[in-house]
Amino acid sequence: MLWRVGERGGGGASSPVPLLSVLRTYRAGWLPRDLVAGLVLTALLVPQGMAYAELAGLPAITGLYTSILCLLAYAVFGPSRILVLGPDSSLGPMIAATVLPLVAAGGDPQRAVALASALALMTGAIMAIAGLGGLGFVADLISKPTMIGYLNGLALTILVGQLPKLCGFSVDAEGFGGEVAGLVRGVLGGEVVPAALAVGLGGLVLIGVLQRVLPRVPGVLVVVVLSMLAAALFGLDEHGVALVGPLPQGFPPPTVPLITAADLLPLAAGAVGIALVSLTDTISTASAFAARDGRTIDGDREIVGIGAANLAAGFFQGFPVSTSGSRTAVAWQVGSRTQVTGLVGAAAITLILLLAPGLLRTLPQPTLAAVVIAASVSLADLPATLRLLRVRRSEFALSVAAFLGVVLLGVLPGIAVAVALSIGNVFRRAWWPYQTVLGRVPGLPGYHDVRSYPEAELLPSCVLVRFDAPLFFANARTFRKQLERRSRTEPAPRWIVVAAEPITDVDTTAADMLHDLDVALNARAVHLVFAGMKDPVRRKIDRYELTRTIDPAHFFPTVDAAVDAFRHETGERWTAPRPG
Repeated sequence: MLWRVGERGGGGASSPVPLLSVLRTYRAGWLPRDLVAGLVLTALLVPQGMAYAELAGLPAITGLYTSILCLLAYAVFGPSRILVLGPDSSLGPMIAATVLPLVAAGGDPQRAVALASALALMTGAIMAIAGLGGLGFVADLISKPTMIGYLNGLALTILVGQLPKLCGFSVDAEGFGGEVAGLVRGVLGGEVVPAALAVGLGGLVLIGVLQRVLPRVPGVLVVVVLSMLAAALFGLDEHGVALVGPLPQGFPPPTVPLITAADLLPLAAGAVGIALVSLTDTISTASAFAARDGRTIDGDREIVGIGAANLAAGFFQGFPVSTSGSRTAVAWQVGSRTQVTGLVGAAAITLILLLAPGLLRTLPQPTLAAVVIAASVSLADLPATLRLLRVRRSEFALSVAAFLGVVLLGVLPGIAVAVALSIGNVFRRAWWPYQTVLGRVPGLPGYHDVRSYPEAELLPSCVLVRFDAPLFFANARTFRKQLERRSRTEPAPRWIVVAAEPITDVDTTAADMLHDLDVALNARAVHLVFAGMKDPVRRKIDRYELTRTIDPAHFFPTVDAAVDAFRHETGERWTAPRPG
């Protein structure tokens, strides 16, 4: 595979400027797909960029400036081959909440633009520093089950959010419940525009048919072109179908935003919040799409890439940006191969601004809704969800919880829920790890879990236990309870041998627990023995001075060595388990 630039998945070259590596290995056969994907994205980026700018309380034209610059910068510095950045509906309210209180009475739009640009520069700087500082580990904190649930939830929220536009009306509501209620009210209230619904459903059906029957044909682009022709030929706007309309014209020069000292602290606070949200969203989306091709991502470089995109937007009257799950899904669905797609999109928007601001004026809004809905459907992975239900109920529950987090709390809080669930699951496994008794199975080398092999032979007066986690403050009590319970069985054991290879660490809390445990066991004539302990862990045991309590002779290199020593001392032989 040639797609190794900035991603982990089997090696490959890595460059400070990923685009250079992409261009060196670029194949001519990829260009048609990248061109088509770039043009399709242009049809989405133009109206969405304008709308999200207004959502942030800024002139609509700034959304186009932002789209161009973030696409260019991420294409150069971003490691993902397919991720699409741009103005984001989730960041819009955060930008407005930061900028609008600082705008002078009367709402000077130029000051608002300067403040938003400064906010983008601060956000970009924070993210670039974070990436260079190695904070991309966030990418490793999201498990696959929670990612599946996150994407399923994202697919549903995108679908519901686009249905009103598909039907020809709009809903002014917050949250999934509000959007569903608004959709129902609009349908029951007769707000559906038949012509708009026909255009939207027709486009959605045609996209699906082309994907199945003619997968090599860019169905999304075909639908966009046909809907524009239909709007022009049949006057769809006269039948109530909303069109994109003419675009503003022109392109800004590089600009350093001028702000006052009093603006710095509020903008910095807003930039930190936006950076955290954008970082999490970007890592989540990048991880999800990389996983579809069997890759993992370089989280640090992803953060640097999106930081560069924000910095570029800030110098050209733009505002903070994030990853777009829906637009990335469109690029993936259409067949984008590299960030050349982003370069094509940036160039197309620039040409439209300079030469043909009226090119997309006849594009029906329901068609855009159909494109986004088709992309959202591709995000959902129901087979993987059902597989989790079959193979591991606990991870299915995690996936459902992440799904509900996105649907009930919103996309960005849902990401936070997914991260928290993943971290919580790791902590749960370390807190209550798998623990078992080991026995000898005739004909099989080594020692094996008696749960898996009930016929395993046991050694009288010697209990072999395994604890599959590092010993630290959270599970120290669990470990002690298990061994104390084993020490009280009848007949009472003389040795409790801990197969210590899975124990990769012992913290000071666990060390104090081991001291107290050994004292308590010795009082009942039971010896605590360790076998197969890793050298780094053994050095910590020595540093904690535990060998003053635990006999240094009770540390063995292997379980076999410990068993041989016990049998030599006691003469015990392996016995079959008692029935029942």
